[in-house]
Amino acid sequence: MREKCFSYIILFFIISVVSDYGQTSIPNTIKALRIYSKIKLDGILIEDAWSRAQKISNFTQRELNEGEPATERTEVAIVYTEKTLYIGVWCYDSEPNKLVAKEMKRDFNFDTEDNFEVIIDTYHDRRNGYLFVINPNGARADVLVTDEGRRMNKDWNGVWDVAVKVNKQGWFAEIEIPFSTLKFPQRNVQIWGINFERNIRRKKEQVLWQGWSRDYELERVSQAGTLVGLEGISSGHLLEIKPYFTGGFEKKPRIKTTYVNKVGADVNYLITSNLKLNLTFNTDFAQVESDRARINLTRFSLYFPEKRDFFLEGRGSFDFGLGRSVQVFYSRRIGIKEHEEIPIIGGVRLIGKEGGTNIGVLSLQTATKEDEPTTNYSVIRISRDVLSQSKVGFIITAKNSRDVSNYVYGIDATYVSSRLFGNKNIAIGGAVAQSQTKGDSNYRNLAYRFFLSYPNDRVEYDLAIVCVQRDFNPEIGFLRRKNYKVIYTELQFNPRPSFLPWIRKMEFKPIDINYYLTDDTNELESVSMEWRPLGFGTKSGEWFEYNIQRFFDRLDEPFEIHEGIEIPKGKYWFNRHEIQFHTFSGRKIYFRSNISWGDYYSGTRKEANLGIRFNVNKHLNISADTQLNKLEFPEGEFTTKEVGARIEYAFNTKLYSVIFGQWNNEDNEILINFRLHWIPKIGSDFYLAINQRIFTGNSRLKFEDTTVLLKLVWRFSY
Repeated sequence: MREKCFSYIILFFIISVVSDYGQTSIPNTIKALRIYSKIKLDGILIEDAWSRAQKISNFTQRELNEGEPATERTEVAIVYTEKTLYIGVWCYDSEPNKLVAKEMKRDFNFDTEDNFEVIIDTYHDRRNGYLFVINPNGARADVLVTDEGRRMNKDWNGVWDVAVKVNKQGWFAEIEIPFSTLKFPQRNVQIWGINFERNIRRKKEQVLWQGWSRDYELERVSQAGTLVGLEGISSGHLLEIKPYFTGGFEKKPRIKTTYVNKVGADVNYLITSNLKLNLTFNTDFAQVESDRARINLTRFSLYFPEKRDFFLEGRGSFDFGLGRSVQVFYSRRIGIKEHEEIPIIGGVRLIGKEGGTNIGVLSLQTATKEDEPTTNYSVIRISRDVLSQSKVGFIITAKNSRDVSNYVYGIDATYVSSRLFGNKNIAIGGAVAQSQTKGDSNYRNLAYRFFLSYPNDRVEYDLAIVCVQRDFNPEIGFLRRKNYKVIYTELQFNPRPSFLPWIRKMEFKPIDINYYLTDDTNELESVSMEWRPLGFGTKSGEWFEYNIQRFFDRLDEPFEIHEGIEIPKGKYWFNRHEIQFHTFSGRKIYFRSNISWGDYYSGTRKEANLGIRFNVNKHLNISADTQLNKLEFPEGEFTTKEVGARIEYAFNTKLYSVIFGQWNNEDNEILINFRLHWIPKIGSDFYLAINQRIFTGNSRLKFEDTTVLLKLVWRFSY
């Protein structure tokens, strides 16, 4: 019996090793070549350094045919000077006239076109990395990746550049990344994690250098290869000063025109190569696009994403493990109230990593505005890397003003492994937080979350238990609802049937349940369930899914869903159906739809979300969307309409404009936002922003609020 058990152990070990090895392609190390003169950034890789540097070309398909060699040759080489890293890319293509390259703007949507991606794990901690993406037009995008892609800050903008050339052999690029853009340990010899990905969009082909399993993505830096050869480099104790000037005017009906003249600055200082200190004075967000107005047909709060650059940089440093619906720190609580700006006098922020400790510290002071007193907002978030991919940490937040004194304390821990049964992913974790508010009851003031996640290609499973007690009050956080506990579980199967040659992947979801109880009474409060009997994606890039949904909601008070229409209190069970469909996003014209119908509380609801995007050429992209709801109740009926449209024009990769318009029949107004963004040099920015509000009630158009702002931000580094 012992021999049999031992044989099983040996067999399991062999399978695990073979499975792991199957995600490694030799060579899995690339050596950077030291050079002593700059590379001319022109996309023409003719310098002698490129011929002397080691080239890797062993790319393997993740899609469409996992494990097969790439159908088009890709080569990569790396050279560096004392201050700069250069990456040379050769993307050979047998049909370069069929490249899909639709955009030129900064932070383009790289999921829809040909691109090349590189992720660099400078600490070699196999957890976090810098992701840089380019396309054949020379467009750039960059992302801060934390926790192997579980958190991604797509709004981070690093200082780096690229030049691309397209010819009859394919497309070729030179990427220039100053070491001052990266944080890395202070030592003479550097060993970094690195991985590369190329997407050939017309073929729906995705190839990676290492870790090409469908259970992983490029952001899984634990599967990356190794970059060696870096010696004697330093990011230096960089001092970066970014002063800005904003000027313009705001005109409202029957009110004297208000003129804006504002000066401020951000100062960044690298205390070490790992820790960045940021000081901000008279912070301004004139360049930020307006929020999308939405009609709320639920009894819960709406979530609006952060768009302000100051808060987007280093956002991952403040993430805490209670999940999106329970956020201890939600940066939009600072400097915004009911979509109106509250001036920020200034503040300080410290972000970075020392050893295995991740550090995020923030303190900002807002000014007095009308009835809103001057207020201090502070956050301390510390986490420690443990084991190979796991971490533990704590957070403290504080809001203090004449009227409010609020503190939140929390701890969290997550165990992560990508070695389960050889190469499967699993995450198990939990978090607990407590609030203290002066003058309020602090008896039931806890929130907690415990979860298990098995996020793999063929089988996905998630389980979570979340509780927010009645008196939990994170004044600088976000709560969708209070006084509840929920059990959530979801199971999904994703087979890839070879007997259906036109199918890439199918989806079947037998379980998706959110079961809410009122925390202090344990009475059933609400339930949402979804079954997906059919979902599939085609090899041509289309997607279809059909869902059957069942809901329960207990209304303890009447719910005014629309002006003059109240849903009586009571217990409501109702069923709905949903169909989602979209075409391949790599085409010149892309269409998406989401249609649902069925019961809704005491009545019925029909909903349609439709969107279309038209790529005219690499300069011009046009998109539009609409959401329609028709609701009928014994108490009355109404229809909601929301429409949005966007026209984007990129003159080149450093000069971009967009006009965004939106309208809904609840506010009866058109909001138009125009932005022009020019990058005169990498790291400096010029913005022109125009906002126009047009009243559409009473069957007429009336121009109301008009705002015109200019903003110049210039970067000085020492």
